[in-house]
Amino acid sequence: MRHQRRGTGAEPPRNTLTLESIPGFILLMVQPRSLETFRSGALAKAVGLSPDTLRHYERMGVLPRASRTTAGYRLYPASTVERIRVVQNALRIGFTLSELAEVLKTRDGGGAPCHRVFQLAQDKLKKVSADVRALKQTEHYLKKALRDWEKRMRRAGPKQRSGLLYSLSQAPVNSTISKPLRRRNAI
Repeated sequence: MRHQRRGTGAEPPRNTLTLESIPGFILLMVQPRSLETFRSGALAKAVGLSPDTLRHYERMGVLPRASRTTAGYRLYPASTVERIRVVQNALRIGFTLSELAEVLKTRDGGGAPCHRVFQLAQDKLKKVSADVRALKQTEHYLKKALRDWEKRMRRAGPKQRSGLLYSLSQAPVNSTISKPLRRRNAI
């Protein structure tokens, strides 16, 4: 039913809706998507992870504690799907679960961790750049070693030892191969 507001005429008419009982008309209550929930198995399937991974994320603080059914099953809100996608993409670019737990806890508490996220991402980029440089050095050394090995194999013949791996011991200790290996073992 439509009502017009009475007044000076300066105010625009306002439409309001009243619920009246109409015979034969049934009003169904629709549950909003935000109230939709997933059990851990269904959520795991929806996001391509195992239920164990979801429980691990919950223990680490990356996911908030799930509510429980009376039977003890975990129930996650539909918004958890997006959160897991954020976590998975952040992991792909180098964030750790501990870092994500810290940032998401701040966010869940009403804070704005954007500066922290930005700083962490800058640090990740520096490490990736250093790894790329180290890998390029390793690539250079490996190409050089392969050229040397090819010559050694030609000289030795098909059924003779060429001493390929032992030739690596002739490389100086501080050569380019030691830098990437030290870097990788430190991670």
